[in-house]
Amino acid sequence: MSARTKARKRAVDMLYGADLRGTSINEAISEAATRALTESGREESWNYAREIVVGIAEHGDEIDELIETYALGWTIERMPVVDRAIIRIGIWELLFNEQVPDTVAIAEAVSMANELSTDDSGKFVNGLLARIAQTRV
Repeated sequence: MSARTKARKRAVDMLYGADLRGTSINEAISEAATRALTESGREESWNYAREIVVGIAEHGDEIDELIETYALGWTIERMPVVDRAIIRIGIWELLFNEQVPDTVAIAEAVSMANELSTDDSGKFVNGLLARIAQTRV
């Protein structure tokens, strides 16, 4: 598993945990930073995970507006928490990280959704991110 794939999973953990506990993203980052310093093997993926989560915090309103606009028949509140986290990461990579090709951002998000969420989540994530990617072309 690549360092970026691990980082995306760590970012999902931070976003998911903050969402479930009702805490701020900054608290989630702080907790993850402490773990990254004390657990070997976390440091390599930590920097990119932090970049993702900070980016989502900075662009959260815009990201959530895109979700509301393009998630046909779904509100953010109705989505599974893990799906929300994965979709936010995918959108951030699509729109705010030029180093990640669109196809990679979408494929990574779909892979995480297939692994971590419901049977239908991968298809949902793929469709939503593909619609958003098309808006920038």
